[in-house]
Amino acid sequence: MDSVDLEVLRHAIAWKAAGHAVTLATIVKTWGSAPRPVGALLVIRDDGLVSGSVSGGCVEDDLIAQVKAGKIAAQAPQILTYGITNEEASRWGLPCGGTLQLILEPVNEKSRLQELLDAVSQQQLVSRQLTIASGEVRLSAARWTDGLTFDDLTLTTVHGPRWRLVLIGAGQLTTYLAEMAKMLDYQVIVVDPREEYADGWSVEGIRVDRGMPDDVIQSLGMDGHTAVVALTHDPKLDDLALMEALNSSAFYVGAIGSKKNNDARRLRLREFDLSEEQIARLHGPVGLFLGSKTPPEIALAILAEMTAIRHGVASVDWAAKTQPRYAASACEVSAVATER
Repeated sequence: MDSVDLEVLRHAIAWKAAGHAVTLATIVKTWGSAPRPVGALLVIRDDGLVSGSVSGGCVEDDLIAQVKAGKIAAQAPQILTYGITNEEASRWGLPCGGTLQLILEPVNEKSRLQELLDAVSQQQLVSRQLTIASGEVRLSAARWTDGLTFDDLTLTTVHGPRWRLVLIGAGQLTTYLAEMAKMLDYQVIVVDPREEYADGWSVEGIRVDRGMPDDVIQSLGMDGHTAVVALTHDPKLDDLALMEALNSSAFYVGAIGSKKNNDARRLRLREFDLSEEQIARLHGPVGLFLGSKTPPEIALAILAEMTAIRHGVASVDWAAKTQPRYAASACEVSAVATER
């Protein structure tokens, strides 16, 4: 769950506490092109105020009108589908015949949103199961491999950090990288056995593991949802951690330093019997080339490269786009609703 979704939950809780009727919308299925992914959240207050999004705007306009009129999900969850045909999709402003299916639910004591937010704030990964017929919600621990599922009876959503970022070193750059990564759906783990750095760490919600980096990497069990970035400039700490990370299924492994330093690092890694293919996975110098100079800019470059790799982008296309990705259209709309 990224920072946008957390903000949606916070607004839902605050608006309900202030005495408003509140409706929570979740995208559960998409067909064709869709501007927002499955799992995206929108919360609508009874006076039309919204937080989050599920489309480019036209769907939100219709949902606001229906919520204000008390026509949808006033008492129980409801399934709503937009853009059944290409013509309707065009009217909705959905791209290329796209279709959205949403679950609308009234926010009440059954919703357990405050419990959910409290758990997520503690970096826990939580599964929320909503029974459509009754509106009852159950919360349980989730696994990294879990995702949204919907079988017409129960909606299961997963909330909390879906990706892990292990940072070796607790210096100034790590502070910026950790703060930014939290906004991008990462559980951040900082590792630094050096007292002079670990004692000065002060990022809220992220503790420093003082173990040796290679031991910590081994204990965490690197998987395809994990990234590792070495930031100490100390080969005694960085190299062993990188060796373990490159020998794992971590989707991204990077190291700070110049090209010359990273070339030397690759020579050292060959002494650990890593294959050429494994060593080639190392991103060093780390991050996209943005002309970065300051720690915040370098952190941005690192996260930009990680984001591209997460989304399967092999190389960055800097060319300006001459055509908009989604065509604008009128907001004359109609929808198909199914009550449960």
